[in-house]
Amino acid sequence: MVLALSLPLSLSLNAAAIQVPIGLEDKLEGLIDLVTMKAASFKGEKGEVVEWGEIPANLVDQCKEKRLEMIERLAEVDEAIGEKFILEEPIPEAELVAGLRRATIANTFVPVTMGSAYKNKGVQLLLNRVHDLLPDPTEVQNTALNVEKNEEEVVVKCDSNGPFVALAFKLQESPFGQLTYLRVYSGKIKKGETVVHINSGKKIKVPRLVRMHSDEMEDVSEAKAGEIVVMFGVDCATGDTFTDGKVKYSMTSMHVPDPVMSLALSPKSKGNLDKFSKALNRFTREDPTFRVGFDDETKQTVISGMGELHLQIYVERVKREYGVECDVGQPRVNYRESITRKATFDYQHKKQSGGQGQYGRVMGYIEPLEDVNAEPIFENMMIGNVISPSWMSAIEKGFKEQVYIPIYILHINIYACIYVML
Repeated sequence: MVLALSLPLSLSLNAAAIQVPIGLEDKLEGLIDLVTMKAASFKGEKGEVVEWGEIPANLVDQCKEKRLEMIERLAEVDEAIGEKFILEEPIPEAELVAGLRRATIANTFVPVTMGSAYKNKGVQLLLNRVHDLLPDPTEVQNTALNVEKNEEEVVVKCDSNGPFVALAFKLQESPFGQLTYLRVYSGKIKKGETVVHINSGKKIKVPRLVRMHSDEMEDVSEAKAGEIVVMFGVDCATGDTFTDGKVKYSMTSMHVPDPVMSLALSPKSKGNLDKFSKALNRFTREDPTFRVGFDDETKQTVISGMGELHLQIYVERVKREYGVECDVGQPRVNYRESITRKATFDYQHKKQSGGQGQYGRVMGYIEPLEDVNAEPIFENMMIGNVISPSWMSAIEKGFKEQVYIPIYILHINIYACIYVML
């Protein structure tokens, strides 16, 4: 992927490219770093070998122009770089990197990198600039919410000797079960120790800790403030906070906003129901704003979220990650009716299909209830025991299952409801 260089106009950002591509789309061969003015090419099966060389002759003028544009935009927000730019003095590489870092941390300048995930072209350069330009954990002030004081904000210092506070920011399914990625904001976490899940209040023993290197795992015994570690076998959701129990801090608000849009979702093949359910269960753990429910009346599975794009992404993930094609539509709405005046009924059921026949008759009336908030009333006006009393509870239940809006009263006189031989 190569990013367009019209970001300042389209996003209202003070942004500039710090790299220039060598070739575009499927012809991308490498990248030119505008800070060092060197060209990088990526060799090997996965682009793991980075070879540096001179800028191709046909791109020299373009790179000079883009470098000047980068320095000009940086000079607008950084005094040290701006002074040298005005005086037209050369800017050493170390000073340019320092200026980029200051402006990036201050959110006054946005460096734009580019590359392709295919064969990792540019990934190494991106990670190098993340290391060079973005703040380390000690340079950022993080705040948590004190659950005991109505979510009052408190500063969490990046101190390994402080109380343990960590955030589950990503979940991943694996053959070993759920992997929970933790960012440790304060204190330290050790294998075998007990931590507290703030959202549920449960105490959890840490079974295993690993540090991820792409798809490779490195077992570790502990992780300190500022580190990212993966914890095994813990049932939690994205955004949950873990502490050592000494404090009740949450790194994200405990109050999840209500969804604003819903879709009805169902697998096209009934044979994929298990995969379908597994996918939705996983997504609800990953994203607290993604809701799943089943409407008993319409018999539809309804997903709800923060917008159309939000839900479309999860529909696509069900297809891509679990191979389940889904039918998507608007949730059905049950239109209900209510009575306005008293009405009587008299129904007779008679059926003969060989052998033992069926016969039954029901009589009664239905009328509105004055109190619309009251529960519906079933009144048995039958005289005698023509119908066994044990059947009456089932008859009453059958009537009440048909009552969707409790704004009427039922007076039922059961004339006969028994099976007889015809």
